[in-house]
Amino acid sequence: MTSRLTPKTIFLLTLPPLLWAGNAIVGRLVHDMLPPVLLNFLRWAIAFFILLPLAGPVFRREAGLWQHWKTYAILGLLGIGMYNALQYMALQSSTPINVTLVASGMPVWMMLTGRLFFDVPVSRKQIAGAVLSIAGVLLVLARGEWRHVLELRLVAGDLFMILATIAWSLYSWLLLRAKEPAAVRANWASFLLAQVAFGTLWSGAFAVGEQALGAIAVQWGWALAAALVYVSTCPAIIAFGCWGAGVREAGPSVGAFFVNLTPLFTAVLSSAFLGEAPHGYHAAAFALIVGGIVVSASRR
Repeated sequence: MTSRLTPKTIFLLTLPPLLWAGNAIVGRLVHDMLPPVLLNFLRWAIAFFILLPLAGPVFRREAGLWQHWKTYAILGLLGIGMYNALQYMALQSSTPINVTLVASGMPVWMMLTGRLFFDVPVSRKQIAGAVLSIAGVLLVLARGEWRHVLELRLVAGDLFMILATIAWSLYSWLLLRAKEPAAVRANWASFLLAQVAFGTLWSGAFAVGEQALGAIAVQWGWALAAALVYVSTCPAIIAFGCWGAGVREAGPSVGAFFVNLTPLFTAVLSSAFLGEAPHGYHAAAFALIVGGIVVSASRR
């Protein structure tokens, strides 16, 4: 692992926030069509069957996965079973921009998680980068006027997103603890399928619990079908594959700053859906967020 950013690493860590921004918008659009935890289960069940032909051999006994099933059960719980379910739950009562804004605390949680549980020191440059990056996100929230920050009101969905962010921080650090045979991680599809298999089981169990507590009826239709196709491919398979590869190259602390691009992308996509052109403060926010990435990733 190195903090040096190459064009390839930048691409791997920038694409997921863009796709996750779309995931937040789609999740909000369908929030009244089906329960949030069921949405998460269907998303990953579809992703599982897409990945199976590409990486099915990972389940063979000689592949070495089953000797380390506990590791993948935890990865599946944190990154797939918990993070995404909590995000969709957050979108029941909060807006996409607000949800992704709350997730902008990722660099702070990532640094705290690394320091407390993985004995990774925090540098002054990382702190400075976090300040710059979060300032960029706040600029988006303020719509170019800082007085709007004081008008922010947190709802239950924002609290769900805080829990989701903590789960994602743990997940990202655990990605680096490779104890299983290299063959499992050599192929991105195999590595992702191993996580998705366990994550789908967790998601299914949570969905059963959701139904037992009483959930809204599913409103099947072409709009919901299209949403499921998107969330199970772009922000799931593609984004997770890129994120895993990018984190292995740059490290979780640096990768966390790229997550702060998500609120910016969300604001731009929301504006596009509403027919509004991006504003100057979007460009200023982008500069601050990128500045935070550069500062945090620079050599000491």
